[in-house]
Formats: sequence, C-alpha cells, structure tokens
Amino acid sequence: MRGGYWPPQLILALMSLFTATLTSILDRQPPAPRYWIAYSGGIDSQVLLHACSELKARRPDLDFAAVHVHHGLQAAAEQWAEFCEASCRELGIQYRLLRVNAAAKPGQSPEEAARSARYQALRALLSEGEVVLTAQHRDDQAETLLLQLFRGAGIAGLAAMPERADFGPGFLMRPFLTFSRAQLCEYAESHGLAWIEDPSNLDLRFDRNFIRHEVIPLLEKRWPSTKDALARTARHCAEAQALLDSLAENLLKSVLHPERNTLDLDRLRTYSQPDGRLILREWLRSRGFRMPSTRVIDRALDEALSARPDRNPTIRWSEGEIRRYRGELFLMPVAPPFHPHEIIPWDGISTLRLPDQNGDLSVTHEKRAGISREAWRSGTITVRYRQGGERMRLPSRDGSHELKKLFQEAGIPPWIRERTPLVYIDNELASVAGLWLSDSYAGKPDDTNVVIRWRAPDGFSGATFLS
Repeated sequence: MRGGYWPPQLILALMSLFTATLTSILDRQPPAPRYWIAYSGGIDSQVLLHACSELKARRPDLDFAAVHVHHGLQAAAEQWAEFCEASCRELGIQYRLLRVNAAAKPGQSPEEAARSARYQALRALLSEGEVVLTAQHRDDQAETLLLQLFRGAGIAGLAAMPERADFGPGFLMRPFLTFSRAQLCEYAESHGLAWIEDPSNLDLRFDRNFIRHEVIPLLEKRWPSTKDALARTARHCAEAQALLDSLAENLLKSVLHPERNTLDLDRLRTYSQPDGRLILREWLRSRGFRMPSTRVIDRALDEALSARPDRNPTIRWSEGEIRRYRGELFLMPVAPPFHPHEIIPWDGISTLRLPDQNGDLSVTHEKRAGISREAWRSGTITVRYRQGGERMRLPSRDGSHELKKLFQEAGIPPWIRERTPLVYIDNELASVAGLWLSDSYAGKPDDTNVVIRWRAPDGFSGATFLS
C-alpha cells in the first residue's frame, strides 16, 4: 500500500465516479433482496467493499453483505479471514465466511480447482434473486482473453466477461469492468485503504500471473493501448457469440428428442460438421455439462455418425459420456463403479436406497397390475442384477421369455439393462422393476396389488424408456 497526499477534490471525484457507476449498474437491473460482495481482502475487492459501504450510506434500501471464501491454500489464510471480518465490521457490512476444499483433482490446475470450489460455494449461498458482486475489471478482461487465446479457445472462450450473468438461483454482476486496475489502485490509495497482498499473485508458475507480469507489459512497450484493444476484442467476440448462441439453440431444437433429451442421428447427419459441433456444444451446455475439448467433440461426431449400424460407440471424458443407441445420442454423467453380483435384502415396505448410487426402489398398493400382496408379504425379498440367462413368464404372453430379448424388444439401452433392479421372491424372479411381472407372482388386475417403482439416478440418460 502506497501513501502520499491526495487532494480532497480528487478523492471526492474518485468516490463519485465509482459510486455513480455502481448505482447505474445496479439500477439497470431489478432490485435484489441482497447483494453479496465477493470479498477476498485483496485490493480490488477492498475497493468494491468500500464503494458499496459508501453507497449503502446513501441508499439504505440496498442490502449489502460480504462473503469471504477460505480456500485453505495459504499459511496466512486464517489471518486473512480475520482481516476481512474486521474490515467489514469497521464499515458496517455483514460478513459471512465460507470454507471450501480447493484441492485439485487429477488433471485440474490449482487455479481451476480454487475457482471451481469458490464458485460452487457462492452458488450454494445464494437465495432466489440474490446477486454476487465481483470486482473484476478491464485488466482482468484483457488477461482472460489472452489466457483463452493461448489455450486455443473458440469465440465463447474469447468473449468478454458479461456485466451480468445467471448464477445459481440468482445472478453474478461485475460493476467494475469499465475501470482499469490503475483506477482501482488510485481509489484504494486515495482513501487510505488497507488490503491483503496474496504472495501467490506473484508466482509466475500460474498462467494468469505470467500473462499479467510478463506478457502484457512486453506487449504494452510496443502497443501502449494493448489492454483497451484486448477488452474491445473481447466485446466483439461476445456479440458474435450471442448470435451463435441463438443459432445453436434453434439448430438443437431441430434434432432434439424433447422427452429423452437425446439427439436424432438422421437429422444430425443433414448438417455440416461446423453446425454439428455447434449442436453438440449447445446440447452439453443446456444439460449443465462443462465443455470438453474440441478433440472430444470431433470424436463424438465422427464415431456417432460413421460407426456401423450394429455398433454402439461410447465417448467418455472426465465429466461425462455420450452413447449411441438405435439412431439416437444419449448424454449422461460418468456412471459410478457398479457391483452387479451383489444380492440386496429388502423388507418390501420401506424405500430401498440401492448401492452404487443406483437410485431407489419403492412400493405402492394400487388397484392395477402388480404383485400379489399375499406373495409379497409371505416371501423373502431380495434385489439383484442381470447375470445372463434370466427368463420369466409374463401374464399376457405364452411361454417363457429371455430377459435379454424382452429388453431388446422394448428398446431399453444396454447401460440401463445392466443396472435395472431385478426383484426376487424366495430366489425366484418376480419383477423387473418398472417393466415386467412374473406370471407366478402377479395378482388379479382387479385386486389391490403391490406396484414396484424404480427411481433411476439423476441424469441417467435413457431411463425414460422405463416410464
């Protein structure tokens, strides 16, 4: 923190500029029940906290609170949290501390892990309509564009950070995007603010720091207006991306099976490869998946469209998988490990939560086709999974039928078949949950019978075939 004399007129001018900008941006949006200031204690968020406290003095109708995310990555993290709490107390701003686990997963950078943990915690904090305010500025915009450019990002990655974006049940707003880092420093110094200096911000092993301290200063020696030009380019990319988003949304509708959220391959084949990439990315985005690499997108298109009709390729990446089956593409999270040989006892009364995150089984008693209540009460009930060779007699059909052929006739995808619970009574197959009943245990249709329901795991694409 640097000292020095600041004329009162300049201090007042800076204060008016920042609070006027903040007021204008907040007033352009519907009022929020609360504005959460994302407060690290660094110089940028310290300026945002101070400006919000000044605005609150003039606009008591605005409910500001600060939230500090404790990543636990620095030895001084506890002292930083205490500093932030003391700063908020001094300014009369409510303070909230959130502790997160920011350990990096395999293949994830420390920066990415910390950001992901922080944003996840902030989303969970918000109630309906609340807003998170961050202190990102014009220099951050320029750094982000270069960072994405060096990673080979497309237009979406190069697009400017928006002033306002959907965020969990509320919104995220960046009121300082028109200000430079130098202007924030002037504000902080002129008001005698204290802030935290995070030593990791000087560590050139981190890409953003290398760009900030090495790359941009070198560019500015040749092109002094580098940051302004990069920010302008980011805005142009954002405008182009908005047009692409609208196009992608319409293209996706033309190939989407609305009930199953799957893609129709025959329709997808009518589009060019660039349009196909656009459709796949919009499909992933609309389902809440983090975007995989271009390599994964191209592989999905190639294998899905060119594999022989009797093949069912699967394209996996760290967060999800795309599967092809009977002319459709299915999207789902990576399935957890599964143990198909386990025999699970069930009392037949309470809801049974299945191991391996395989959903749950429940029963109701209804006047419709189902298992006889007498058989249900008198037998020993267990739940198992396919081992191969299972057969059953159906009430409405002659003969004994292979379970494999019943699944195929019904068009049940293979990944659903292997996880569909089989309900046994006294070691005899009585029901394939949600699908078929054994003639041996079926009650009379006019009687009140036991109806078994399987609630498949969330995001288990293809489970709609069971309904």
